[in-house]
Amino acid sequence: MVSRRSALELEEAEWDRVLDVNAKSVYLMCRHCIPRMGAGGSIINLGSGWGLVGGPKAVAYCASKGAVVLMTKAMAIDHGARGIRVNCLCPGDTDTQMLRREASQLGVAEAEFLRQAALRPLGRIGTPREIAQAAVFLASDASSYMTGATLLVDGGGLAGG
Repeated sequence: MVSRRSALELEEAEWDRVLDVNAKSVYLMCRHCIPRMGAGGSIINLGSGWGLVGGPKAVAYCASKGAVVLMTKAMAIDHGARGIRVNCLCPGDTDTQMLRREASQLGVAEAEFLRQAALRPLGRIGTPREIAQAAVFLASDASSYMTGATLLVDGGGLAGG
């Protein structure tokens, strides 16, 4: 969940809601799944490019996704000896309803917001299918030596910054 507000604009209840949805949910899912996994397995946490760098009017979102990135690394260390791999998939702007709602939160026309979101080396926003394909890779044996990794899938959006 994203809430496009600065620290001065964001109410404490909204901060709590964003952190609960984006970070606490990951903690709770892992807390309940890891004991049932036995030896081996793969957990893919969903972060964001804004969990790696800050973004405008997104203080709670950036904080929550940064927490997911670092929880992933800590869990990879804690559970690697059992063969459990824990990685973080960090999409950039992807054509979803959540992205489109951001335009409304910012008071920007949707078409203009999407045009700006596409200003990256590949010249477009991502598709849900492209993010899903990256998740399939992380879940597969093709990534069997990856744990604690952050896979950024953003069309080069953070390549220059």
